[in-house]
Amino acid sequence: MSVNPADSVVFGTLYGSEAMREAAGDRAWLQRMLDVEAALARVEARLGLIPAEAAPAITAAARAGKLDMTALAISTRNTGYPVVGLVKQLSQAAGPEAGRWTHWGATTQDILDTATVLVIRDALAIIERDLDRVCAALAARAEEHRGTVMAGRTHLQHALPVTFGYKCAVWLSPLLRMRERLAELRPRVLRVEFGGAVGTLASLGDRGAEVLAGLARELDLAEPEIPWHVAHDGFAELVSWCGLLTGSLSKFATDVMLLMQTEVAEVAEPHAPGRGGSSTMPQKRNPIACEYVIAQARGVGALVPQMLAALPHDQERGTGPWQAEPLAIFQSLLLTHGALEQAVLVAEGMTVDAARMRRNLDSTGGLIMAEAVMMGLAPVLGREQAHHAVHHACDVALKEGVPLAEALSREEEVSSRLDREKIEALTDPAGYLGAASLFIDRVLQQAATLPRRNGKTA
Repeated sequence: MSVNPADSVVFGTLYGSEAMREAAGDRAWLQRMLDVEAALARVEARLGLIPAEAAPAITAAARAGKLDMTALAISTRNTGYPVVGLVKQLSQAAGPEAGRWTHWGATTQDILDTATVLVIRDALAIIERDLDRVCAALAARAEEHRGTVMAGRTHLQHALPVTFGYKCAVWLSPLLRMRERLAELRPRVLRVEFGGAVGTLASLGDRGAEVLAGLARELDLAEPEIPWHVAHDGFAELVSWCGLLTGSLSKFATDVMLLMQTEVAEVAEPHAPGRGGSSTMPQKRNPIACEYVIAQARGVGALVPQMLAALPHDQERGTGPWQAEPLAIFQSLLLTHGALEQAVLVAEGMTVDAARMRRNLDSTGGLIMAEAVMMGLAPVLGREQAHHAVHHACDVALKEGVPLAEALSREEEVSSRLDREKIEALTDPAGYLGAASLFIDRVLQQAATLPRRNGKTA
């Protein structure tokens, strides 16, 4: 039985994704350790540090499917990490002659760190694919609904009119910055680690730097300026980025969830029979996808301080910090992609009720346009006096249940300076959208850099 719901046969369908479990799960991580061992053997064989015939034998033996997982688990419990047992099994599988050359000049940390980097590379490719899908979907919505007027809300109250397209552009903008940050962090994270016992590669004499460079090329990773086995800022940056990404997705999900409230009903998640249903209330269509975006974002957010706390590795090998890292790294990748999968569902499939948006916008009888009227009056009355006059008209409209335009026409200070036609114009939400369309264009211009797949953006 799984203790972690994300790894549960049942609950795992709600947390994380199968794609990420495949890319970053146990077997994938072990295979990447074996890949590093095999790559090291090939590099050292080319440099003449180990016999040429050893490399193909080690490479052929480096298959996770050949591992005795029970024996590896026992060894791991005994030594504190899997590399010792893994190297033992790899050496045996490679044969007595080749096997003696496995793990030449390496240490456990080299294999663990570099394998983790390889897993991260695979994981980021999956995350980026679905991040691009969310971005593309929101970009399409922003364009489609650039003129769909709705109530903008502050403190959950009607504030000023916006458009749904503008709202989508606001959701999209930080996600585009997440793509930029991803491109920036990759060179800092996707680096080979190879330093030997304390980082000096002393066991390889004067050939250590050659092996480091060769291993970087073999694995298509960046070569660091110095081994980083006790400087894991790259891993901390990765998890922090996952926190920023899921936090941005959570903003999107929270807004959609609020717009799905029965009394609002302006936007809805895509629906299928039984989806989001209640065990007792047949009418329910709960915002399930949004709820799990938010839940997984909170999970990732809790892992960020864990990674930051693990940064101070003591001396030349940490006694505890790096052991805590896998708990955060792999879980953050799993939950991040789980949040993205749910966000893709919402972004690509949500329904938008423009008519309901308009009815809700008009539900206060034009009160949402109070600022527009105030700004229209300010040049002739002064801002403070205009604010006072419109505020009084709002009080009247609320007390008597009349439209703001009517209440304004009763205000001598207002009606003496603005005719009814001008008042009607000032209380038209479509006329008070400011630079919303311009801002949408700016965001969409950034979104135009999204990769095209199968003839379509992202």
